[in-house]
Amino acid sequence: MRYLGTGLSVISFYNPRQKCSIVAVPRWISIFAVLIFSLPALGRDKPRESQPINQFKIGRRTFFDFGPPFDFYEIYLIRTDGQSSAVERITLTPHGGSCMVPAKFERTAALVREPIVSLLEGKNPCAIPEKELRREMKRCKKCLVFSGAVTTMEVQCGPQDRVIRSLVLDKDWFDSAPGTPQNTSRTMRLLSRLDDALGSNVMDRPAFSSFLTASEQTAPAPIDSETLSDISSGKYDALFQGAPEKPSDIYLAARRAIPTPDIKVEIESPARPEIRPAPIYPPLARLAHIEGKVVLRFRIDSDGNVANLTTVSGHPMLRGSAENAVKSWKFRREDADHDVDVTVDFIANCPTEPSK
Repeated sequence: MRYLGTGLSVISFYNPRQKCSIVAVPRWISIFAVLIFSLPALGRDKPRESQPINQFKIGRRTFFDFGPPFDFYEIYLIRTDGQSSAVERITLTPHGGSCMVPAKFERTAALVREPIVSLLEGKNPCAIPEKELRREMKRCKKCLVFSGAVTTMEVQCGPQDRVIRSLVLDKDWFDSAPGTPQNTSRTMRLLSRLDDALGSNVMDRPAFSSFLTASEQTAPAPIDSETLSDISSGKYDALFQGAPEKPSDIYLAARRAIPTPDIKVEIESPARPEIRPAPIYPPLARLAHIEGKVVLRFRIDSDGNVANLTTVSGHPMLRGSAENAVKSWKFRREDADHDVDVTVDFIANCPTEPSK
């Protein structure tokens, strides 16, 4: 478009047949046309207007390069009455090996003596430009990331819900000068304040928790039926798009009890021990789904004790448990000089892991 001294403007536009057409129109029409076509660009990436925020939710998936499990899922529900904020955290942990550590969910709640506007440091999430958020998510495309977290905040902005994502890298946790972007840093501070009120989170848990026995695992706190319904129906799954698992699937897995292993002992001798401690399934072997038979041979000495114990066959990770148990056996003195063969069969009862 160009202006003519006569009060007219020349507008050029593309025509499929004529390739290009030129039309002379009054100048006021041309100016009006320019404004009309500029409106979409002017409104692009404009901060969204919203009512004061009185509730929102956050999903955080924390991932580590050691495990299992390697991923932990946390859902934060925050509501305010204007003076203080009620905070609820639901933690869902995938199983750490289907034979060892079951999937589980836990709930923690607390009251924070601050309104939501204070927790958000006075920054309205609805007013954050989309281009800033996109830039922060793309800040480290070629970085080697071994541990970190992906957070997703869902907040109502006017008539629509807005989703705000942040990527926390391991350097954001551990480097002295990580250069964390401002929106990601603000989300980290928010979650840190919530965790301070709620108590320890997944970052405070011991590494390799799969090696703990069932008796050492913490029993989950009771969760109300409405929350269970929301989790099982997949209400919070959208907070973890692209994650290896869904919270609803972890919840269903947590309802299934882990299988109990079997250990069968066969004694090929008329002599029977009066004292017979049972072998214990080695935790590491069970974690690795190792099972099978260990064959032992020994002679009963004059005091009824096990002597000359040898291992004929069996997996190295299972032998020690079978040997330690049989060494403690006690027979009658009358059984002295008997040779005994014992077969200890370790059966893990592990379900087959589905291929991904």
